[in-house]
Amino acid sequence: MTAPTAPTAPATITRLTPARFHDSITGLAALLTAAVADGASLGFLAPLTQEDAAHWWHAQTPAVTDGTLTVWTAHHHGQLTGTIGLTTAPKANGRHRAEIIKLMVHPRARRRGLARTLLTTAEHAAAQTGITLLLLDTETGSAAEHLYTTAGWTRYGTVPRYAADPAGSLRDCSFFYKELHPDGPR
Repeated sequence: MTAPTAPTAPATITRLTPARFHDSITGLAALLTAAVADGASLGFLAPLTQEDAAHWWHAQTPAVTDGTLTVWTAHHHGQLTGTIGLTTAPKANGRHRAEIIKLMVHPRARRRGLARTLLTTAEHAAAQTGITLLLLDTETGSAAEHLYTTAGWTRYGTVPRYAADPAGSLRDCSFFYKELHPDGPR
């Protein structure tokens, strides 16, 4: 995958069907390895190989197929520049909530509003399906934390030394929620 260049026009956001998800795994793996190599805290240690990243994405196939995980991708001039996932709660008493996972933008496509566009896409889709509460977690002090704060998310706690960053150093993690209504985020 050639590294995306800075967008000059809006990216195309696509909700992946199970078939399109399968066809996108190589590109999603390349995006994940680039994000981790750039220091994004996504649950992996550096160096993350393309093979290990593809294995993680392949492992998500059953959830995409059964609808408990929805994945969107962003493309600019045919190149995969970003992704976001929305996973629903598996318990009957949690059908009203979902979690944002793996929001990532290629390092060369950052700081142009793509992460916010992907986040808004997932928020609106969740609201349209009756989800009224979204959750997520992110590294405390990260650019992602700033995005969530400015996008109207509420921090409900911070856990010290919760997870290792790509370099292996333990970092604090902030947990956020956002209430939704059928017309979109509140």
